Order: sequence, then C-alpha cells, then structure tokens
Amino acid sequence: MTDTPTPSSPATTSAATPEAIPGLRGRLTPDRSLADLTWLRAGGPAQWLYQPADAEDLAAFLAGLDPAVPVFPMGVGSNLIVRDGGIRGVVIRLGRGFNGIDCGGGTVTAGAAALDAHVARRAADAGLDLTFLRTIPGAIGGAVRMNAGCYGSYVADHLVRATAITRAGEVLELAPADLEFRYRGSTLPEGAVLTEAVFRAAPGDPQVLHAKMEDQLARRDATQPTKERTAGSTFRNPAGFSSTGKADDTHELKAWSVIDAAGMRGAMLGAAQMSPKHPNFLVNTGGATAADLEGLGEMVREKVFQNAGISLEWEVIRVGEPAPSEADTNQ
Repeated sequence: MTDTPTPSSPATTSAATPEAIPGLRGRLTPDRSLADLTWLRAGGPAQWLYQPADAEDLAAFLAGLDPAVPVFPMGVGSNLIVRDGGIRGVVIRLGRGFNGIDCGGGTVTAGAAALDAHVARRAADAGLDLTFLRTIPGAIGGAVRMNAGCYGSYVADHLVRATAITRAGEVLELAPADLEFRYRGSTLPEGAVLTEAVFRAAPGDPQVLHAKMEDQLARRDATQPTKERTAGSTFRNPAGFSSTGKADDTHELKAWSVIDAAGMRGAMLGAAQMSPKHPNFLVNTGGATAADLEGLGEMVREKVFQNAGISLEWEVIRVGEPAPSEADTNQ
C-alpha cells in the first residue's frame, strides 16, 4: 500500500507538551474526533487539536511545543482521509483568525482558512478574476499547498507570495519559487503552517465574472457528485501535465477514464463507493470507515494497474494510523 508522509511518533511528556504551554489564547482539545471535520465524515481522533486565535498565538504555540511532538496542519478536511486509529501529536486547524479577505490594487490577500469559493466571489465583487477558485473545494491554505487548479488556471499562475509559520514559531515569507510548485503539489518546510496568501488577478466586470462562475458551477454539478460525501478527485491524472501543473494538450489521459475502463465505476467496499456519476470520486454512502475508503481506493489502483499498466497516484491526502484491529490484521 502506498502512503503519504504522516505524523506517527507519539508525543513525549515534557514541560512543553501542548497542555503545558503558558499564555495560549486558542482552543486546545485532547482526543478530538476528526470525522466530523472531514468532508468524508470518517476517521479517528487527533491526540490533540489546537485551534489558534491568530498568527501570533500560533507562533507562540509552535515555538513552545516540544520539537518531538508531531504537528499536522489541517484545513477544512475537503481532501483528506484520517485513518481510523487517528493522528498522534497535534493537529492544527485554523479558524476565524485566519479567514480574512482583502481586495485592492490588482491583488487579493486571503487568510489560509478562507474558503476558495468565498475568495473567488469576493474577488469578483471587486472586479478581480480569480474565478478558477470557485469550484475548488477547501480553503486557501490547502489550495496553495496542493497548487490547486481548474479550467486551465492554477495557484502557481496567480500567487505573489505566501506567509507560513515554521515548526519553530518563525514567520516565513515565501515567493512562488520557494514553494517549488508542481502538478498538485508544492514544497513547504516540515510542519510549517500556511497562514496567508496574496494573489494577482486580472481585472474584469463583476457581473461577467459572477456569470462565469455560475456557468462553472452548473457544469460541475452536471458531472460530479456534489451532493454526496466526497473528498474531491481521488487520484491525480496519470499523465499529460507539466511540472508546473499546466495541461499538455497533446496527451490528455484522465484518471476517471482509466478507472472506468478498469470496470471500477460504482465499485463498493463496505459503505465506500466509487461514484457512478464520476468514477474518480470516492463516496461515503453512509457509515463508511476510513479503512473502507482507503481500501477501495487501493482496489482501484490495483485494477487499473492490471488493466492498463498505470499506477495511479493518490490526490486525496491520507494521514494517521489504522485502527488497532486493522494493524493487527496487517501484521
């Protein structure tokens, strides 16, 4: 089974464990279930969940935290499977102190917790074109981290700079080159938390921009299971894109098409299903575990490889540990 980097080291007991850091203004919750914070509504708890009050509070928390305690920055859970055993260490989730949106001078400044759709609408109100963000699920921090894109535009095309706070509590100003954008990815220091991003945007008529976004929404709703519990596209398109995320029109191989050709449209494992409407969307039909969802995804990868010799790469991020019974079974 392929995997993504995930915090897995147990938190150590010291004067700088989360509950011992003085002067915090955010909310610290032990053993917090994450299932209700993910769009798939599945998965285990965070050993600790910290919701910082603002950037200064986040910096103080990270600076005071024992370096041995793993940190996982979590957005709104739109592109995430948290395994049923949960996440050891601290999950950082940004909220109201990080969702501001400011438009002016041909740029849009957005907090990392601002929803992509809200940023697109606010920009359009100001006569600025970031319409590509309208149909992308999630928040700006995740969009920057994943170099999110749609309709031929990507974050890499618009980003002026991003701000992040490092694991040591230091503030970093990052230029696009620092992030090393690629198709559905970027590079950040381990444990760094994005807090803000500035985008350049072309001018446009607000009415025209809003009409464009309504058309995009209609096309999306016609082809994707937007009323179901999903995490967006499950797998990356296997070929046909450059390192910067630009489409290569000479080769447009799509993940959904190879999944469909392998006979996995509508396939199920437990209550997890590959959407009959769009086979590159994992759906929780009701009561699916994270193990069901990830297991079905791996079944799809195996079938596609057997059928076409293509090894699909996960686009959905998978973190945490399996439930103890799953771990025992896999030993």
